[in-house]
Amino acid sequence: MEDKIILVDTSILIDFYRKTDKSKSAWIALVRQGFEFAISAITKYEIYCGATPAQLVFWENVLQNMIVLSFDAATAKTAVDINNGLKRKRKQIDIADLFIASTAIIYQLPFATLNKKHFDRIDELKMVEWANPQKHPTSD
Repeated sequence: MEDKIILVDTSILIDFYRKTDKSKSAWIALVRQGFEFAISAITKYEIYCGATPAQLVFWENVLQNMIVLSFDAATAKTAVDINNGLKRKRKQIDIADLFIASTAIIYQLPFATLNKKHFDRIDELKMVEWANPQKHPTSD
């Protein structure tokens, strides 16, 4: 998997922030597999909207070398198409998650998230599998 770029969800970054032992985070598990990372502009928005002033330096350091992919007209069209399909199945997801998923699809990137329950509903989305440290009971 070396030098393979994946799109990471906000949940992966929040998990990294919250872990006392960062080595047990999902993001570090992905780093160990040789992935490189991109995020959606929506993820950047979510991170900064949820950050306190005291957290801004942390997030600036984490995000400074990440590729931030834009949400454009093609991504919006894909989001509409996905939403229409999910609506027919009565399995809609949060709009931010829909926008992030459509970004992964438009840019043809595999996607890593801790919120598989919602993202698994999107057939077009290629999910990244990894050894999830969350599945092993450990203390932080």
